[in-house]
Amino acid sequence: MTTSSPDRGDRRPGEHGDLLDPRCPTRQLLDRIGTKWTSMTVKVLAEEAPGEIRFAELRRRVPGISQKMLSVTLQNLVRDGLVARRVEPTVPPAVHYRLTALGLSLEEPLSALRIWAETHMPEIDRNNQLAERSRPD
Repeated sequence: MTTSSPDRGDRRPGEHGDLLDPRCPTRQLLDRIGTKWTSMTVKVLAEEAPGEIRFAELRRRVPGISQKMLSVTLQNLVRDGLVARRVEPTVPPAVHYRLTALGLSLEEPLSALRIWAETHMPEIDRNNQLAERSRPD
């Protein structure tokens, strides 16, 4: 990995930034897509693909997410071009969301990460239990 500055001005196409630099655009994107809410939202939207889902249904299918957090998550995904938003001019407005092609391409690596977590969770749990038992009181 090269270590160019995060402001894309001095980078050539295809050149990578410095992921360790907090200003690196790649790091900032990973911060956004690496949240549990993004992963769950993309999973639910992928289950509907190529169809759409309304906000209220999406909220019902993402356990524990607040209305505000879902709204912020969707705003970020729409801004990044991973999700498309369609508003029907009704009263109240009906808002629909669907993954774009770019968003669908994110589902595969997120799914792989979920599978890894499910596969290794028993080992992680054992390690946490061992660490807890060996912790001084």
